[in-house]
Amino acid sequence: MARTLSLDLGDKRIGVAMSDPTGLLASPVTTIIRGNLRKDLDKIVEMVTDNEVEAIVVGLPVSLNGTIGPQGQKTLDFCDLLREISPVPIHMCNEQYTSAEAERRIREAGGEPSKDKARVDAVAAAIILQEWLDEARPPVPYDETPFA
Repeated sequence: MARTLSLDLGDKRIGVAMSDPTGLLASPVTTIIRGNLRKDLDKIVEMVTDNEVEAIVVGLPVSLNGTIGPQGQKTLDFCDLLREISPVPIHMCNEQYTSAEAERRIREAGGEPSKDKARVDAVAAAIILQEWLDEARPPVPYDETPFA
């Protein structure tokens, strides 16, 4: 199995995470400071090719009532453009509460999320990716043989 790249899209930054080659663990990698849309897209494609990535997972902000709001529509529009140049498939994953969870994890590790928004975005991308990896992984077969 090859790596999967994950994106947490924001207006100012894009958090990036990547799986290990086995597809079991997601780790925060970097944050792309948003600038020119074309350069942002090219940077993502470059990361895909440089790291032998087989798929991209993008966090989709879905409202509590299940609808796609303005930020969700921006994400869908970005993914449409990325699909035009991406050499790998792009998947969407609900990203509800990932930023809050990332902030909690950084605080628990002794950091201050309010002072390091870029780290929050990269950790949020890792949370999105880990959830996707866990859901995509086939269940482990259960052996009903009792312990001896």
